[in-house]
Amino acid sequence: MSFQLTVLKVLAGQPTGRASVAEVRHAVEILMNSGKDWTDRMKRLAEHAPDLNIFSARFVVRDAAGWEITEEGRQFLGALETAIAVRRSPLRPVDDPLASGPSARNATKLSDPPRRHRRNGPRRRKGRSNRRTA
Repeated sequence: MSFQLTVLKVLAGQPTGRASVAEVRHAVEILMNSGKDWTDRMKRLAEHAPDLNIFSARFVVRDAAGWEITEEGRQFLGALETAIAVRRSPLRPVDDPLASGPSARNATKLSDPPRRHRRNGPRRRKGRSNRRTA
Protein backbone atom coordinates (compact mmCIF):
# COMPACT_ATOMS: atom_id res chain seq x y z
CA MET A 1 0.00 0.00 0.00
CA SER A 2 2.77 2.48 0.80
CA PHE A 3 4.02 2.12 -2.79
CA GLN A 4 0.63 3.19 -4.15
CA LEU A 5 0.47 6.11 -1.73
CA THR A 6 3.95 7.15 -2.83
CA VAL A 7 2.74 7.12 -6.44
CA LEU A 8 -0.19 9.35 -5.44
CA LYS A 9 2.17 11.76 -3.69
CA VAL A 10 4.53 11.84 -6.69
CA LEU A 11 1.71 12.58 -9.12
CA ALA A 12 0.15 15.16 -6.79
CA GLY A 13 3.52 16.93 -6.71
CA GLN A 14 3.69 17.28 -10.49
CA PRO A 15 2.57 20.67 -11.85
CA THR A 16 0.00 19.01 -14.15
CA GLY A 17 -0.58 15.93 -11.99
CA ARG A 18 0.82 13.81 -14.81
CA ALA A 19 4.12 11.98 -15.34
CA SER A 20 5.54 9.30 -17.58
CA VAL A 21 6.02 5.83 -16.15
CA ALA A 22 9.79 6.40 -16.18
CA GLU A 23 9.42 9.67 -14.23
CA VAL A 24 7.12 8.03 -11.68
CA ARG A 25 9.47 5.08 -11.29
CA HIS A 26 12.48 7.38 -10.79
CA ALA A 27 10.72 9.59 -8.22
CA VAL A 28 9.35 6.59 -6.30
CA GLU A 29 12.82 5.02 -6.21
CA ILE A 30 14.31 8.20 -4.76
CA LEU A 31 11.60 8.54 -2.11
CA MET A 32 11.58 4.88 -1.08
CA ASN A 33 15.37 5.00 -0.61
CA SER A 34 15.47 8.42 1.03
CA GLY A 35 15.30 7.12 4.56
CA LYS A 36 13.18 6.04 7.45
CA ASP A 37 11.13 9.25 7.65
CA TRP A 38 9.49 8.74 4.27
CA THR A 39 8.90 5.03 4.83
CA ASP A 40 7.37 5.64 8.26
CA ARG A 41 5.13 8.40 6.87
CA MET A 42 3.83 6.15 4.11
CA LYS A 43 3.22 3.31 6.58
CA ARG A 44 1.15 5.65 8.77
CA LEU A 45 -0.91 6.68 5.77
CA ALA A 46 -1.28 3.07 4.60
CA GLU A 47 -2.75 2.07 7.99
CA HIS A 48 -5.78 4.20 7.09
CA ALA A 49 -6.19 2.73 3.62
CA PRO A 50 -5.41 -0.99 3.97
CA ASP A 51 -7.22 -2.16 0.81
CA LEU A 52 -6.26 0.73 -1.43
CA ASN A 53 -5.96 0.16 -5.16
CA ILE A 54 -5.33 3.52 -6.80
CA PHE A 55 -6.22 2.19 -10.25
CA SER A 56 -9.50 0.43 -9.51
CA ALA A 57 -10.55 3.35 -7.28
CA ARG A 58 -9.80 5.62 -10.26
CA PHE A 59 -7.46 7.81 -8.26
CA VAL A 60 -4.88 7.40 -11.03
CA VAL A 61 -5.55 6.94 -14.73
CA ARG A 62 -3.06 5.36 -17.10
CA ASP A 63 -2.59 5.89 -20.81
CA ALA A 64 0.20 5.58 -23.35
CA ALA A 65 1.75 8.90 -22.24
CA GLY A 66 1.93 8.03 -18.52
CA TRP A 67 -0.05 8.28 -15.32
CA GLU A 68 -2.23 11.11 -14.04
CA ILE A 69 -3.82 11.72 -10.65
CA THR A 70 -7.55 12.43 -10.84
CA GLU A 71 -9.48 14.99 -8.83
CA GLU A 72 -10.84 12.08 -6.74
CA GLY A 73 -7.26 10.99 -6.11
CA ARG A 74 -6.31 14.46 -4.91
CA GLN A 75 -9.36 14.60 -2.63
CA PHE A 76 -8.62 11.14 -1.22
CA LEU A 77 -4.97 12.02 -0.54
CA GLY A 78 -5.95 15.32 1.09
CA ALA A 79 -8.56 13.65 3.31
CA LEU A 80 -6.10 10.93 4.29
CA GLU A 81 -3.37 13.42 5.22
CA THR A 82 -5.87 15.54 7.17
CA ALA A 83 -7.04 12.48 9.11
CA ILE A 84 -3.43 11.67 10.04
CA ALA A 85 -2.70 15.27 11.05
CA VAL A 86 -5.83 15.49 13.21
CA ARG A 87 -5.08 12.13 14.81
CA ARG A 88 -1.56 13.23 15.72
CA SER A 89 -2.50 16.65 17.10
CA PRO A 90 -3.33 16.91 20.80
CA LEU A 91 -7.04 17.25 21.41
CA ARG A 92 -8.51 19.73 23.91
CA PRO A 93 -11.90 19.47 25.54
CA VAL A 94 -14.48 21.91 24.22
CA ASP A 95 -14.72 23.62 27.61
CA ASP A 96 -10.94 24.15 27.83
CA PRO A 97 -10.45 27.78 28.88
CA LEU A 98 -7.30 28.10 26.77
CA ALA A 99 -9.14 27.04 23.63
CA SER A 100 -11.78 29.76 23.69
CA GLY A 101 -13.35 32.55 25.66
CA PRO A 102 -12.11 35.80 27.12
CA SER A 103 -9.23 34.20 29.00
CA ALA A 104 -7.72 33.02 25.72
CA ARG A 105 -7.77 36.57 24.42
CA ASN A 106 -6.33 37.96 27.65
CA ALA A 107 -3.68 35.28 28.14
CA THR A 108 -0.45 36.49 29.64
CA LYS A 109 2.03 37.41 26.97
CA LEU A 110 5.66 36.44 27.43
CA SER A 111 7.70 39.54 28.08
CA ASP A 112 10.74 40.57 26.11
CA PRO A 113 14.09 39.80 27.69
CA PRO A 114 15.43 42.58 29.93
CA ARG A 115 17.49 45.22 28.19
CA ARG A 116 21.01 46.06 29.20
CA HIS A 117 21.43 49.61 30.39
CA ARG A 118 23.90 51.70 28.46
CA ARG A 119 26.18 54.14 30.09
CA ASN A 120 25.96 57.75 29.00
CA GLY A 121 28.84 59.07 26.99
CA PRO A 122 31.29 57.52 24.56
CA ARG A 123 32.35 53.94 25.01
CA ARG A 124 36.06 53.36 25.53
CA ARG A 125 38.01 50.21 25.06
CA LYS A 126 40.86 49.37 27.35
CA GLY A 127 44.31 49.72 25.90
CA ARG A 128 43.22 51.82 22.95
CA SER A 129 43.22 55.50 22.42
CA ASN A 130 40.32 57.41 20.96
CA ARG A 131 42.71 59.44 18.80
CA ARG A 132 43.46 58.57 15.25
CA THR A 133 47.06 58.42 14.27
CA ALA A 134 48.30 59.61 10.95
